[in-house]
Amino acid sequence: MSVASKSATGGTGAAATAAGPARDTRPLYDAGDLADLDYARDLADPGAFPYTRGIHGSGYGGKLWTMRQFSGYGTPEETNRRYRELLAAGGTGLSVAFDLPTLMGRDPDDPLSQGEVGKCGVSVAALPDMERLLDGIALDRVTTSMTINAPAAMIFAMYLVVAERQGADWSRLSGTLQNDILKEYIAQKEYIYPPRPSMRLVTDVFAFCADRVPRWNTISVSGYHIREAGATAVQELAFTLRDGIEYVQYGVDAGLAVDRFAPRISFFFNAHNRFFEEIAKYRAARRLWAHVMRERFGAADERSWKLRFHAQTAGVSLTAQQPYNNVVRTAVQALAAVLGGANSLHANALDEALGLPTREAALLALRTQQVIAHESRVPAAVDPLGGAYFVESLTRELEDGARDTIDRIDALGGMVPAIEAGYPQGEIADSAYRTQQAVETGEQTVVGVNRYVDAAPPAVETLYIDETAARRQSERLARTRQTRDEGRVDRTLDALRRAAAGTDNLMPPLIEAVRAHATLGEMCSALRDVWGEYEEAPSV
Repeated sequence: MSVASKSATGGTGAAATAAGPARDTRPLYDAGDLADLDYARDLADPGAFPYTRGIHGSGYGGKLWTMRQFSGYGTPEETNRRYRELLAAGGTGLSVAFDLPTLMGRDPDDPLSQGEVGKCGVSVAALPDMERLLDGIALDRVTTSMTINAPAAMIFAMYLVVAERQGADWSRLSGTLQNDILKEYIAQKEYIYPPRPSMRLVTDVFAFCADRVPRWNTISVSGYHIREAGATAVQELAFTLRDGIEYVQYGVDAGLAVDRFAPRISFFFNAHNRFFEEIAKYRAARRLWAHVMRERFGAADERSWKLRFHAQTAGVSLTAQQPYNNVVRTAVQALAAVLGGANSLHANALDEALGLPTREAALLALRTQQVIAHESRVPAAVDPLGGAYFVESLTRELEDGARDTIDRIDALGGMVPAIEAGYPQGEIADSAYRTQQAVETGEQTVVGVNRYVDAAPPAVETLYIDETAARRQSERLARTRQTRDEGRVDRTLDALRRAAAGTDNLMPPLIEAVRAHATLGEMCSALRDVWGEYEEAPSV
C-alpha cells in the first residue's frame, strides 16, 4: 500500500484492510471486570484529571469537533478551489495535503519528482505557490492543518510569510503543523535527514512558536500512519505516545520549560474498524498522557496534561472492490472517533482506494460528519459510554499493553535509539504480516474482498491527475528563478547553512530564505549540505 500522508491512494483491497488478528473478546462483561476501578482515580468527570472521559467538561456541548477535510491535488489554484468549496459546504478548517515531491523536499523540476507532481497532493515549491494556494482565505480567521514532516519548518515559514503579506498578526494564527519526523522513520519513510538533526528542526519550531506564534499547534504526533503501516491498536497507542514523550524530552533538553511548549502538542490517531476498541484507545491515550506529563515531566499547567487529538478514518480499510461499502466503513469509524472525544475529524471519501477523491465523494464524506453531528444526537451526551463494563475493560487493557511497550522503548534508551535499532519497524512489520495472513486465510472477513464477493468492476468515477500540473509548476518555478534576486537567495541559503552548523534557531533564516523566494528544494539541499541524508539500515 502507498499512503502519501493521507488515505488518498490508500486502500488496495485485501492487502489494505489491516486491523490485526481478532482480539480475544468475551461475550459478556459485568461488574466484576471493574471491581477495582476507582472513579476518581481512573475516570473522573469529563474535564478533570486524568481526562479519561474527555478534556472538556461540556464535551461537544460548547463546540462541535472541527470538521477538517483533508484535501490537495494538482496545482495550488485547483486545490484552492476545493478548499473554497469545502468551506462553503460547512467545513470548519483547512487540512493541506502535499504531493510526494513536496513531502520529500524536492522541487517539481527535480528529476526525482518526475511522475509525482500534484498526484497525491498539491505541489508547493516556493512562496508564490503558497500564496496561490491560500488566495482569498483569511489566515487569521481559519484554522489550518498542514500534513508535512521532513520539510515542515520550510513549509511553515512559507505559511507565515503569506500571513505576513495578508497583514495578519502571527500571534493570532491558529492551526497545526504535523512536524512529526519520528513516525516517518517508523512507518511512512518520507524522511530527509538523520533522526538527531531532524529532531533539532522540531524543537526549533517549538521554541519559535512559543515566542512568536503562541496559538499554533507545533506538532501533531501521528499514530495514523503507524496504524496504516499495519500496527495494532496497542502498537499505535504505544508508539505514538512514546514519540510524544521523545519530543517533550528533546524540548526539555534544548532548554525549554515544559509548560512553555507542551500545551501546543497535539496528536493524530486512526479511526479503524473495531468500533469499541477505537473508542477505548482514545480514552486510554488521554489517561496515559495526563500521567506522563504530570509525573514524568513535572508539568504544572493542566493544559500540558490534556491530550488533544485529530482523528481520520482508516484509509487502509478502504477497498477498491465494492467501493460504496467504504461509505459505511467511514461512518462507523467517524462515529467511534466522536464517541471517543476527537477534537477534529476527517472522514475519508468512498473512492480513495481508487484515486484522489472527486468533488462529489469529498462532499459526501463531509456530509457524513454533519449527519453524525446534527441528526444522530450522539454529541448531546458527554462520554455516553463511560462506565460501560466492556469499554472500561478495553480501555484498561489497551493502556496496560501500551505501558509495557513504552517500558521496552525506555529500556532501549528512548525512541530515537529504538528507531536506529529497528525495534518499532520490526514490530509493525510482524503485525502487518499476521494481519495479511488472517485476510488471506479468511480468518478475518473483509466484505467484498474475501467474502460476499462481486466480480463486477466498480462503477465509480475517479479523479485523474495528468502531467499538466507538473508542466505548469515547472514553468512557474523557472519564472520565479528568473525574476528573483539571486544574490539575495544565495546569501539567505548561506545563512541557513551557518545556522545549521551552529546552534541558532533555524526558523528566522528559513523565513528570510522564503522572503527571498528560495525554493523548497534549495532550502532542503542547504541543510543536506550540513547534515547529509538518512538511509535506513535493513532490519535482520
